[in-house]
Amino acid sequence: MEIRIKTLAVTALAIFALSNTLFAQNYRQTVKGIVLDKNLQEPLPGTTVRIETGDTLLQTITDTAGRFRIGQVPIGRHNIAAIRLGYKVLIRTDIAVQTGKETDITMEMEEQLLASKEVVVRGKSEQFDPLNPFAVNSARSFSVEETQRYAAAANDPARMASAFAGVAVPGDDNNTIVIRGNAPNGLLWRLEGIDIPNPNHFSNAGATGGAISVLSAQVLGSSDFFTGAFPADYGNALSGVFDLKLRKGNTERKEFTFQAGLLGLEAAMEGPLHAGRQKGSFLFNYRFSSLYLLSKMGIEIGDVKTKFQDISFNTWLTTGKFGELSFFGVAGISAEKLPGQPDSVVWRRRPDQRFNSLFRADMGVLGLSHQMRWGNTHWKQVLAWSGGNNIDQFERYRDDYTLQPISILEHRQKRLTYSSVLNHKFSARHFIRGGCYATAHHFQLAQSIFNPVIDRAVETINRKGKTATLNAFFQWQYRPVEQLTFNTGIHTFFLFLNGKKSIEPRASVKYVFKSGQSLGFSYGLHTQMQPIGVYFSEDSTGMRLNPNLDLTKSRHFVASYNLKLGRFWQFKTELYAQNLSQAPVSATSENSYSLLNEMDGFADGALVNAGRGRNYGLEISLERPLATGFYLLFSTSLYQSKYQGSDGIWRNTRYNGNQLINFVCGKEWDWNRRKRQRSVALNLKVTYFGGLREAPIDVAASGQIGFTVRDYQHDFEFQLPAYFRIDPGFRIKRHYAHATATFFIDIQNATNRLNVRSSFYHPLSKAIDFNYQEGLIPIMGYKVEF
Repeated sequence: MEIRIKTLAVTALAIFALSNTLFAQNYRQTVKGIVLDKNLQEPLPGTTVRIETGDTLLQTITDTAGRFRIGQVPIGRHNIAAIRLGYKVLIRTDIAVQTGKETDITMEMEEQLLASKEVVVRGKSEQFDPLNPFAVNSARSFSVEETQRYAAAANDPARMASAFAGVAVPGDDNNTIVIRGNAPNGLLWRLEGIDIPNPNHFSNAGATGGAISVLSAQVLGSSDFFTGAFPADYGNALSGVFDLKLRKGNTERKEFTFQAGLLGLEAAMEGPLHAGRQKGSFLFNYRFSSLYLLSKMGIEIGDVKTKFQDISFNTWLTTGKFGELSFFGVAGISAEKLPGQPDSVVWRRRPDQRFNSLFRADMGVLGLSHQMRWGNTHWKQVLAWSGGNNIDQFERYRDDYTLQPISILEHRQKRLTYSSVLNHKFSARHFIRGGCYATAHHFQLAQSIFNPVIDRAVETINRKGKTATLNAFFQWQYRPVEQLTFNTGIHTFFLFLNGKKSIEPRASVKYVFKSGQSLGFSYGLHTQMQPIGVYFSEDSTGMRLNPNLDLTKSRHFVASYNLKLGRFWQFKTELYAQNLSQAPVSATSENSYSLLNEMDGFADGALVNAGRGRNYGLEISLERPLATGFYLLFSTSLYQSKYQGSDGIWRNTRYNGNQLINFVCGKEWDWNRRKRQRSVALNLKVTYFGGLREAPIDVAASGQIGFTVRDYQHDFEFQLPAYFRIDPGFRIKRHYAHATATFFIDIQNATNRLNVRSSFYHPLSKAIDFNYQEGLIPIMGYKVEF
């Protein structure tokens, strides 16, 4: 027995020593990528790429295709620099290197006017700069890692962008964003150079947000986000633009990702794709609702039955002298059902069980892109199909248990888009970009609302048909000296449905002082067509009410001051003003209605382009990208958002919160610092928004009839209590020999503060009461990459 115990002890000590030896391995990985000219997207061969790894400096030279590969890089975070004579040094800080996947990055360098005889590495990060070279103000690039790192971002670009200056998400259960007091439907979503339908699950018709993003962070690449005065590339938008890019898969080996969490089960695969001598890659991701699977196992969370799934993919292939081809797609379906019970006894206890609710939202994009480069010219064209369906049915049980339709909405839209964009660089001083994109729209719209007088639903829209839109643009960049940049351009938009058109000038200028300071000024006229259903609203005879509505216009003015503090910190302030005109307002009476206050859906009355609006404010932000394991973003906005209805009275808009504060920060630590086997990160987000606005409730009138009556003569004078939320997050990452595992948990609204959703008149208390939002929401998951 004693011998057996000693044997076991020796064996245990041997296993422990072996495990320590295995875990003490200094794991390494490959860092690779491509270096491009920022304007032309032209590969830059012969560029020096350096990686700082403590006291060691690893470096290589890009090949004829602009690609580089550095092996045996220790896992952890490292600074990567691209150095080339005639170009500004580009430094990317704290790039993650992990065992589970090779690190593949794209570095876009800006050409200098006068090529110096030597390169001086000043160590300044350019990670704040937008990818679009014509963007000066109100623009910022973001990486996929930020959507994963920011607390409560949930791998969602919209939720991540809510941390930026002037951007608010005043809801716990959706990612609908308000930009500088504008209505959410002024936002444009773009993917791979084409405009796409709302890419969110559980989204309403006419909305730009939803509960969960269809786009997976596994397939997104670095992208741009704009909050005003955007370049001439973009049209048919009033408030902001998401210009999203898909990344390419690994061209050398297959890699896999599996993730399980409360939001869904997710699997991704990528790897090389070869056709003869041509090189390429594929990338695929699929996600399915976790809550639906739990319900199938008998675990019900709430009364609402939800289900969603989505796929994303991107295949890329070189074709030699014919350029590059990409076949990409995104699709998502989501449904929500809240069934009632045909039982009058149950109704007495739970009145909501007398109603049935069915909601469904689908969207998809399928595209083929082709790009070629020759000399100083780059040409890209895209052909894409996209579409979306929204179905919303609400029914009530009659006393005899037959179902009575209350409201029915079915909106189906399909698009076929072709875009062509040409870039040409005459020299480092002169750069032009021009192009067009034409879209054929097909739609089928049906909407009806119950009329209690005649005891049946009445159709407000019942149309199907087609139309087309055409966008064209041209812009020129001129740099007379290194510190000064001029951008000028024009965008045109034409709506074939009723012949309405716009010619929109855009211009910006930026001056960079040698001390790290810069000044910028931007102007742009931007227009947007109305939601398609507005044009087909009908009266009781079936006559269209709004066939000739014009485009809504918005003139943006932005002035900025930017100061770089040291290697990483950046202070920025922007002063902006927006003047809106031709906004649809009521055509039949003088009242406070304006389409500028709508969040989603379609107006069903007669409208006229007589409304106005104005948004103006000041934004201040201080930001530090992730460097030496720490990042921070603080922003505050003071603003006003006003509008004018058909009655000519200036009022607050629904979204005039007056003040907005966003604070995001995080710190990452390594365990066993020299070996970097594990890392732990703490993240925090704090949001304060002044509160949405409503028409005040007329308590006396409400008391007389027993339900809510609002005073629309004083529309939006009542401001809901401020929206406030604290969201902490925690991550722990473990590196194995050929895999990386990550556990994460975000606590949305950690203090369980019940933010107000809306107000109503309570007949029992005979006073104003509030509907509240969700409160504390934990989001956790586990991810393995190998």
